Amino acid sequence: MTNVAIMFRRHRSPLLRYLRLLSSSSASPPQTSSSATAAKKKLRDERDAVKSLSLLSSISDSDSPAAAGRYAVELVVKRLAKSRNFSEIENLIESRKKEPMITQEPYVVSIITAYGYAGMIDHAIRTFDEMDKHGAPRTVLSFNALLTACNHTGNHGRVPELFSEISQKHGIVPDKISYGILIKSLCQSRSMEKVYSLLKEMEEKDVEITPVTYTTLLDTLYKDQKAADAERLWKEMESKGCSPDVAAYNVRIMYNAVHSKPESVIKLIDDMVSAGLKPDTISYNYLITCYCKNGQHEEAKKVYRSLREKGCYPNAATFRNFMYLLCKNKDFDAGREVCMEGIKKNKLPDFGPLKMLMEGLVKNSKVEEAKQLIRLVRKKFPESFLSRWKNVEERLGLEIEDELPQAEAA
Repeated sequence: MTNVAIMFRRHRSPLLRYLRLLSSSSASPPQTSSSATAAKKKLRDERDAVKSLSLLSSISDSDSPAAAGRYAVELVVKRLAKSRNFSEIENLIESRKKEPMITQEPYVVSIITAYGYAGMIDHAIRTFDEMDKHGAPRTVLSFNALLTACNHTGNHGRVPELFSEISQKHGIVPDKISYGILIKSLCQSRSMEKVYSLLKEMEEKDVEITPVTYTTLLDTLYKDQKAADAERLWKEMESKGCSPDVAAYNVRIMYNAVHSKPESVIKLIDDMVSAGLKPDTISYNYLITCYCKNGQHEEAKKVYRSLREKGCYPNAATFRNFMYLLCKNKDFDAGREVCMEGIKKNKLPDFGPLKMLMEGLVKNSKVEEAKQLIRLVRKKFPESFLSRWKNVEERLGLEIEDELPQAEAA
C-alpha cells in the first residue's frame, strides 16, 4: 500500500465530512465570509493531498455560490491526481452528482472539467452520456467541455471522432470554440493538412476563426521550426481583421527568445505596446530567458527586478526558470535569492534545480545559507517531497536535527 493510501486510511474523516456536507440538508450553518475566504486561501497554499481534502470540508458552497465550490473541488482533484489517488477522486466527484444542481448544465460541465483535470476521460464521457438521466440539457457548452477534457488528458485522437459523433447524435451545432478545440487536437496530432481543410470549412460556413485558434496554429508552426509559415499566417490573421492578442504575441516572442537575440524580443514587446496591448509576465519571462541564453545575466536581473514597475508579478515559471538559469551560470547567490523569494510566495521549485542550487552553495562554502534555505523548504514543501529531499541533505552534510514537520494529530 502506498504512503498516500495509508494516509487516506488514517484521515478518512475529511472526505466523510465533505460527503455529509453535500448530502445533508441539516448540515452545519454556513461559515462567515471571512472564515470561508481564509479556508480558500489555505487550500490554495496547501500542497498535501490529504490536508487539501480536509480543508475542502471547511468551504461551504453557500458562501459564494457555485464558483468557489467548483474552484475548491478542482484544486483538490489536481492535488489528488498528482498523488495518483484516483479512487478518492472518483468518490469526491461522483458525490457531487447527488446535488440538486446536477440538473443544470454548467454544474455538469464543472464535473466533466474536474474529470479532465484528473486525466479520467472515460469518466468525463460517462458523465456527458448521463446528462439525460439527470435531466440536464445538453448543448454546445457541455459538448465543448468534453472535447476540452479530451485535449487536456492527451486524448487528442478522440476529439475528431467525438466532434462528429456527438454533434450528429444530439443535434448540436459546433460553434467557433468547438472548431478551435478540434483544431487544437489536430495540431497536437500534427495533422496539418486536416487543419487547413478545416479552416477552409470554417470560412465556407462563416464560422469565425478566433485569435485563440490562430494562436494555436502559430504555436504549432513555431514549435515545428516553420517560422516562415508562421509569419505568413500572422499576416493573414491581420489581413482578415483578426487582431493578435497578448497570447499570440507571446507565442511569437517565445520563438524569438530561443532563436534570436534579445533585441528581437524587445522589438516584439514594443510592438505589443504600440498595438495597445500590455506585455504580461510571460512576455518578460521569455525576455529573461533570452538574455540568459545570450550570456547577459545582469540584463536578465534588471528585467526580473523591474517586473513590478511594469505592472507584472513573477509567477511560478519566473522563479523556477530564472533560478535554474542562474545556477547553470554558477551564480548560486542570485539563484538562492530568487529561490527564496519564490518559496515565500508558495511558488515551489522543481527538485532537480533546487538540488543543483544546494550543491552549488555547499561547494562555494555557503553552508549556513544552504541551511537557511532548507529551513524555509521544510516549512513550505509537502512531506512527500521532504522524504526525497532528506537524502540530499544527508549527502551534502546539511542535516538539521529535529526540524522536520511533525504529522498533525488525526
